[in-house]
Amino acid sequence: MIRPMRPVVIAANWKMHTTPADAGELARMIAARTAEPDVTRVICPPFVCLAAVRDALAGMVPPVAVGAQNVHHELAGAFTGEVSAAMLRGLAEWVIVGHSERRREASETDELINRKVRRAQDALLHVILCVGEQLDERAAGQAETVVRRQVAGCLAGIDARSSLDRDAGWADEPSLTIAYEPVWAIGTGRNATGIDAAAMADVIRGALGDLGFADRGEAIPVLYGGSVTSANIGEFLAEPAIDGALVGGASLKPDEMAGIVARAALTARARRAGDPTPDAAA
Repeated sequence: MIRPMRPVVIAANWKMHTTPADAGELARMIAARTAEPDVTRVICPPFVCLAAVRDALAGMVPPVAVGAQNVHHELAGAFTGEVSAAMLRGLAEWVIVGHSERRREASETDELINRKVRRAQDALLHVILCVGEQLDERAAGQAETVVRRQVAGCLAGIDARSSLDRDAGWADEPSLTIAYEPVWAIGTGRNATGIDAAAMADVIRGALGDLGFADRGEAIPVLYGGSVTSANIGEFLAEPAIDGALVGGASLKPDEMAGIVARAALTARARRAGDPTPDAAA
């Protein structure tokens, strides 16, 4: 069942691309090309571009949120090159945590990511928590086990109610969104299907239920994040369990983002009208 409180979210992860000189103009262009009031749009530039993107998007109607790509697990201290949640306040409203590239390149563990989630939520940052299995794990039939373990580890001890409680300071959406990243389908030549993503979204919500999230996590948006393009987004958004996308390379291309968000708007309007499965080809 699609719950009305679950937004459709398109989050752009620019990774290590753009500079303060060009990020603002790109953000403005994407915002103008994707002006869909029914879709929650988030742009996540590099740390050094946060202020430029924030200023470029100020006053945009409908609004576009700014997100950071990472956050440190401590409040402050001798951590050269790191950025705390408190430092992000005023620059960003969202933050990506646990991305597969951080797990791989920085050896981030579920325990460490758990601490980051806590710091981010304490600072009233909306968290996009990334989970997903590697190719060898899927080939061994361990995909569900791996993703359940990641959700359980990254959210252990997190107050499920506070992730949904507007009285705690959250405005219009839950403070937690989960992005399913099938790492085996990113740059490998293998493609995940909408059915694959929907099945794993069900696994994620089952794990949320085990942690005490109400209605087995039905209120928490689950995004798909695996080589998303305007050509394949429809297959994923046709699945009622999928609530949007975490977009990588395509998020740097205004034409691609225009197509992705336009398709997301169809899904948002169809759900509001009571149709959870709009035509994937629309």
